[in-house]
Amino acid sequence: MSTPASSFEPAILTLRRQRVVLDADLARIYGVPTRRLNEAVRRNAGRFPVDFAFRLTAPEAANLKSQSATSSVQAPASQGVTDADPPAVVAAHGGRRKLPWAFTEHGALMAASVLHSDRAVRMSVYVVRTFVRQREQLAANAAILKRLAEIDATLLVHDGALRKILDQLRPLLAPPPDAPRRRIGFHERPDGSQSSRT
Repeated sequence: MSTPASSFEPAILTLRRQRVVLDADLARIYGVPTRRLNEAVRRNAGRFPVDFAFRLTAPEAANLKSQSATSSVQAPASQGVTDADPPAVVAAHGGRRKLPWAFTEHGALMAASVLHSDRAVRMSVYVVRTFVRQREQLAANAAILKRLAEIDATLLVHDGALRKILDQLRPLLAPPPDAPRRRIGFHERPDGSQSSRT
């Protein structure tokens, strides 16, 4: 059974400024129980440094649970996978009892290799393609934003130049002042005498 990479895309989250996938989502894609994935990762702890996988903190898990979207919580740096990872109670009544693991692109690929499952190996291709596609989209968006900023700066320069030209043209565009009219009739001169103009 093959799954298009786009169906995996919503499972990729941003956490600690990294693109990651949680253990439950990765296990679902690889077709294994989350417990089995985490056991395989723990048995191969040396293959999962902190830039491959890390356990979420309680605030991060609560933030993801409440938002079910991109997490913005910045947690302190943590260690990679170790055999002595603390179990933290997250939910009671049959819910998850340990804080979830987050896997980066490299960690997701490494997890497929330690599971020794044909499906995990096949699906890891989709996982990596999804990470790559999202990285390309982010790069494309960054390029578009950079170009828009350049256009905006150019428009501001042109706007200033056009304003200066308009200020210089405004006196030329104003209607000419009324020409002095010839006055008809008798008018007093400065010396007090009268003159007549026609």
